[in-house]
Amino acid sequence: MKRMDREQFFERLASLDDARLRKALWNLYWRGTDVIRERIEAEIDPDTATRAKKSRAQPPDPEMVLDEVTDFVALARSGSYMGGDRRVSPRERSRWRFTFQRLAADAQASLAAEDLRTAAAALEGLIDFACELRHFVYFHSEDPVESARFVVSDAAQLLWMRVLEREGFPAFAGQAAPQLIRWESAYGWTHGFGRVAGMETSLAGVIAGMLRSDDAWITFADRYLEALDEAARRDRALPKQSWGPAPRVREDRARDLSRWHQLMLDRFLDSEAEDRLDRLVAHPALDGPDLVFVRASLAHRRGELELARGLVSESLEKVPGHRGLLDLAMQIDAPLPVRSREILRRDSR
Repeated sequence: MKRMDREQFFERLASLDDARLRKALWNLYWRGTDVIRERIEAEIDPDTATRAKKSRAQPPDPEMVLDEVTDFVALARSGSYMGGDRRVSPRERSRWRFTFQRLAADAQASLAAEDLRTAAAALEGLIDFACELRHFVYFHSEDPVESARFVVSDAAQLLWMRVLEREGFPAFAGQAAPQLIRWESAYGWTHGFGRVAGMETSLAGVIAGMLRSDDAWITFADRYLEALDEAARRDRALPKQSWGPAPRVREDRARDLSRWHQLMLDRFLDSEAEDRLDRLVAHPALDGPDLVFVRASLAHRRGELELARGLVSESLEKVPGHRGLLDLAMQIDAPLPVRSREILRRDSR
């Protein structure tokens, strides 16, 4: 149907009395889009509309957001969203992803508020929770981080950028270093499929992009090693069995942080800060084949070939298919265990 022009429209309106005009305007206001409603409100009361627009431009209150995030996470951890109690209604259990999305949006928007630290705590709590979802089932979802459309690396980058901009580099380094250890994931935070998985990137790469000078790299590396010291102290409180949680925690940590360790190796080798690498490869908070790979790579690049070959061969006896160790073994002509040779032959077919 062809739309009326301005003159035709006003001609039609001329035949309507005030009551019918008000009814037409009300129907348009009530059934129209948000944009239409805002325009009608602006015509009716320009001052009120201006105040409402300014109010919408204000960031969410960080304390309210933090309280909501704290309650949401606590309820999820208690099993309420799995149907464990009546604190969460059946309808809300099925809509948990929308609650997560709203809280994530509010937490990120609240970083623009004056109270940055409270806002940062809210977003930090959500990121901690998203990382936890890799290991625990709190919702009826096969991939909750994908379902919630939450990109952990994007949220972490926004948080770190705000802290850097408003509180300076020392505060950023002191906060981001332990968070990098806690949040980094070698394989991402989803199951590797879907739109969110395609948007994820390593936190090591995010941090590296924020370090603009040699001094910044050294300062951050020092804070990182201090954070590893604290992680090692926490590890000592774990059970001491050789097969128990403590060794696995250290191995998982070294695997998740392998990208960052490679960046440190590339940056500090043959520099005045090279001693940081010696602390790194011997650190008690790290263990397993991914740490051996960094240690062997450092020995190789220093020209200590026999040490590098020995480290690689010994580690491949335990993990014959470790891709990094296999590639390095081929590069430095290290002796290969039988199982590693079989894997290489299979891959070459």
